[in-house]
Amino acid sequence: MSEVVQMQARDGVALLTLNRPDRLNAWTAEMEHAYFAMLEQCAADDEVRVIVVTGAGRGFCAGADMHELQAIGDGTHAASADARETRERRAQTFPLSIPKPIIAAINGACAGIGLVQALMCDLRFAAAGAKLTTAFARRGLVAEHGISWMLPRLIGPARALDLLLSGRVVLAEEAQELGLVNRVLAPEALLETTLDYARELVVNCSPASMATMKRQVYAALDQALPDALAEANGLMLQSFTAPDFVEGVASFVERRDPRFAALGA
Repeated sequence: MSEVVQMQARDGVALLTLNRPDRLNAWTAEMEHAYFAMLEQCAADDEVRVIVVTGAGRGFCAGADMHELQAIGDGTHAASADARETRERRAQTFPLSIPKPIIAAINGACAGIGLVQALMCDLRFAAAGAKLTTAFARRGLVAEHGISWMLPRLIGPARALDLLLSGRVVLAEEAQELGLVNRVLAPEALLETTLDYARELVVNCSPASMATMKRQVYAALDQALPDALAEANGLMLQSFTAPDFVEGVASFVERRDPRFAALGA
């Protein structure tokens, strides 16, 4: 098991913890590889229905590890290593392809590529007072890794440009007002409240429905309304013939928890 990302699974929820607390969980190539591999593992595991991501210690992810950035900047990375990393590296949007809900529990500093990864989660719960920043403009960088696509879709172009151009820090409370995070919680309650929400999804919601809805929402961002509507209508007709629809109605009528099949079962 990786030391820089840890995983625990219980009650249908996988908890992934970025684990470099001495560096505020700064992002490295090793962490990226381990995190994406664990997401892929969770996607294939029928026992996992929802994924929660958080950081160890005081931070969520304070951005790219400065030692790695300095090595890139001063050219000490070997050309062959750069080529190999580029060839093998998955896109930072990889979490969007995972057919299960991913919830970020932002427990502290969330910057740069750390913010990118939080945005690639489907929901974001944040600890009160947590600091979030794009940071890229203040490092001489650009809007990296798809954040120029995702951020305006979450909060609008003008607000996205404010955060990107200024690189200013926003606290969790302002982030919620902007639409960047879904909930702001007391730091001591953040993780357990997030896990409780995840367990609610496990108990009450069809994995197949959640997978389809996630795919619909991200696909519809690039679709015209008539196309999205036509696709939704087709999917709705298919759902009427699926076992989960029968089970969902039966569980409601019988006033019991549904017994939905695992994804792909």
